[in-house]
Amino acid sequence: MAVALILVLVAIGSVAFHLFSPWWWTPIASNWRYIDTTIIITFWITGVVFVAVVVFMAYCVFRFRHRPGQQAIYEPENRRLEGWLTVVTAVGVAAMLAPGLFVWNQFITVPEDATDVEIVGQQWQWSFRLPGPDGKLGTSDARAIGPDNPLGINRDDSNSKDDIVIEGGELHLPIGKPVKALLRSVDVIHDFFLPELRTKMDMVPGQISYVWFTPTRTGTFDILCAELCGVGHFQMRGTVVVQEQSDYQAWLQEQTARKFARLAPTE
Repeated sequence: MAVALILVLVAIGSVAFHLFSPWWWTPIASNWRYIDTTIIITFWITGVVFVAVVVFMAYCVFRFRHRPGQQAIYEPENRRLEGWLTVVTAVGVAAMLAPGLFVWNQFITVPEDATDVEIVGQQWQWSFRLPGPDGKLGTSDARAIGPDNPLGINRDDSNSKDDIVIEGGELHLPIGKPVKALLRSVDVIHDFFLPELRTKMDMVPGQISYVWFTPTRTGTFDILCAELCGVGHFQMRGTVVVQEQSDYQAWLQEQTARKFARLAPTE
């Protein structure tokens, strides 16, 4: 009886913790509400199954507890029960996978009007590169990385001359405009994580990964590294500032001194 009661309390406590927990995710600030919806669907399905299994275990412990003179029945298999369990499990797994596949298709399909922005992770800071007036980012090469070119930008690419380079500062973005973030690492594996924008992707040295998102709320949002990258991992933080279009354009015009052509030494 005590074991059955504990199991029931575990089920009730789990549901209550889920409903009244103070550790819900932060309010969303991008177009990725689909991710929240997918997680909630998964919570509902797995939560119902968890409660059903625990309550069933409590019932079995109480219903089939040991009693003097009662002998257990040996039943090695039950095809009807196995069939129902297979069908219910398959439906539950499909219900969890289908929304995820739909969201994943959106996640990898970048809008044609998205602006390319490069984000570089290194121990232990974030650096950014924005396209200049030509709207195009220049190419980069890890072999070009050096003290005077920490992002490895290609000096021979004409598109890189007006690129805006920001080392360890703030990344400014306009509200309501899709952004394709090109992610690179120059040393070890990092992970670009914007909790409010529901954006998270690994950054592997030698590879260029990407994510895209559309900011839907102005404000200042923290960039975190979600991959243990060394002793300074805890302080690897950055900032994204989402602004109205007019404010963003005003900020962009003030970044003349950060153009790569001015930062790169003349030969």
